[in-house]
Amino acid sequence: MNARPPHKPNNQSPRKDHPKRDHSRKDQGRNISKQIIEAINELDYLQDYNIRTLVEHAQDFGPFLRKRRLETNQIRKFLDAVNRLKAQLAQGDSEESSPKEETVQFAEIETDIVLLKPKLAYAAARQDAAKPLSDVMSAAIDKVHSLKDF
Repeated sequence: MNARPPHKPNNQSPRKDHPKRDHSRKDQGRNISKQIIEAINELDYLQDYNIRTLVEHAQDFGPFLRKRRLETNQIRKFLDAVNRLKAQLAQGDSEESSPKEETVQFAEIETDIVLLKPKLAYAAARQDAAKPLSDVMSAAIDKVHSLKDF
């Protein structure tokens, strides 16, 4: 009779571990989106966002969006819209503006700022990878109440 060696279980099972890792990465990404949104929602004004916290969040959020394969043209479209608003402000900008002038300037672009939200929602509907960016930026837009916030 041939004696068989005892069966040794393979302790290294990459197929079992792989889905868990992917799932935890997804959770981590949701967590960074959630963390940023919670941090923004705690603010009265966007200008109150601590710069060091903002940088930490951006350092985590950028790679997360990259892993989700967010297309750069989606980011570029949003950034172009923001830059157009900034250029519009710069055209009417004097060296020192009174608070009343700043209020008038902000009123001129406030509608355009709020209308960035549907653009973000459209991008998120077209590409699932844009949804976290849309959610975070929409929360930020909700906290823009003045030129200083913008």
